[in-house]
Amino acid sequence: MSATGELTDPRLDALWQALSSVIDPEIGLDIVTLGMVYGVEIRDDVALVTHTLTRIGCPMERAITAGIRNAGGIVPGIRGIETRLVWEPAWHPGMIAGDESR
Repeated sequence: MSATGELTDPRLDALWQALSSVIDPEIGLDIVTLGMVYGVEIRDDVALVTHTLTRIGCPMERAITAGIRNAGGIVPGIRGIETRLVWEPAWHPGMIAGDESR
């Protein structure tokens, strides 16, 4: 149950955990720690992952998107993954978890 008393879907926790296995090959950290995942939702057993990249034109776009789809595919009860790449807010190093410069 969430802080507001709503029931939470255990698949959301599993999805966040799975996404933490997706490594940005250029930086060597996972996309959750990097703050590149802006949100996850599950609608009718399909996960929607809203994310960004470190910069427009990032050469790792295909690898990261494939990693998101592969990671989501291992979560029980998820039958599809949709990714939404956004550029706002723009990613910056202060978004990295544990970065004190935020």
